[in-house]
Amino acid sequence: MRHFGHISPTAREGLFFREPRTFTADSPARMLSVALGATLYSPATRPSLADDVLKQAGRGVVSMVLCLEDSIDDAEVTDAEANLIRQFAALAARDAASGNAARSPEDATGTAGAVDADVPLLFIRVREPAQITDLVRRLGDSVRMLSGFVLPKFTEDRGRQFLEALAEAETACGRRLFAMPVLESPELLHLETRGEILQGIARSVEKHRDRVLALRLGVTDFCSAYGLRRAPDMTAYDVHIVASVIADVVNVLGRADGTGFTITGPVWEYFRRQERMFKPQLRRSPFLEGRAEELRTALIEHDLDGLLREIELDRANGLLGKTCIHPSHVAPVHALSVVSHEEFTDAQDILSPERGGGGVLRSAYTNKMNEVKPHRAWAERTLQRAEVFGVAKEDVGFVDLLAAGLTN
Repeated sequence: MRHFGHISPTAREGLFFREPRTFTADSPARMLSVALGATLYSPATRPSLADDVLKQAGRGVVSMVLCLEDSIDDAEVTDAEANLIRQFAALAARDAASGNAARSPEDATGTAGAVDADVPLLFIRVREPAQITDLVRRLGDSVRMLSGFVLPKFTEDRGRQFLEALAEAETACGRRLFAMPVLESPELLHLETRGEILQGIARSVEKHRDRVLALRLGVTDFCSAYGLRRAPDMTAYDVHIVASVIADVVNVLGRADGTGFTITGPVWEYFRRQERMFKPQLRRSPFLEGRAEELRTALIEHDLDGLLREIELDRANGLLGKTCIHPSHVAPVHALSVVSHEEFTDAQDILSPERGGGGVLRSAYTNKMNEVKPHRAWAERTLQRAEVFGVAKEDVGFVDLLAAGLTN
């Protein structure tokens, strides 16, 4: 797999100063946690789920969650589980037939005119801990297509049961399985219990650090506790009670001192049916000075202006990647995850060996101060992102990347 692997090598060469690196489900957890990108959710009830997974892979999706929880009716769970077993078997058979199981990361770079469309990282969102061990047993050999489980309404007590079940399932199937806890319980939202709940979650995930790939935020559940729903022109950060929880979660669980975890951005609820939405308006970045008015109009008409602002605010607040419920959200998330040439240059200067003693230097772009010690953690995270999302060429902007991502 690789980000922008669904476009041709020639197109990638025209966009990137440094192309995104390839990775597999067996890559180091540090790389995979950054590489998740736009994680697309799909109900596990879909009868054509295996085809859907491959279709989305061909459009640039590298991580998906197949949901047995809130996206389906309580009465559908048994049938949805059976459907998952069938669909994983179908994916495993197609993967074996295509030879993907034997491909190395170097093989996945493709040849001229070819594109990559490997099976994405697949996670199952369960309801109860017992489902983890049961599903792994029922998956049999096709468990090799599974990267892990999403654990809903995660607290210390509930999380302990999930993580113990995951460890048991991992031993039973003999392969690495990751956990992605979802922080969404009302107790985490409520001011009088938030500190205690956060500390409990921190203890629980620290104990299982090697198998916790990322922490996900359930902002829809946060809003539900107060009967709120943000409008398409508002971000999660405009809802102050939600923004305060995000800030506290990052404060406790997202530190850059080696104790933190990757925390992903909240879901964006709004979409239009058309996925190829910008057409001729895709000319200039909406973040460049003097952006074209017609592009701004196109963004607003397609309910994406708010999404783009929220993605930018996610990163500014320490979040990486995003939960997505519609394919049209994937390309904007990935386009805004690519490291700009300016960011890359600053990060390299800050981490230069001769700057090990600290100090201040002027950016190569002559527009800012780079202070070596305070900016070091930012620079390290930026280079991690550059590894999996690539570095854009100096004259390549967001809209160029977005247009390329929408080519299929």
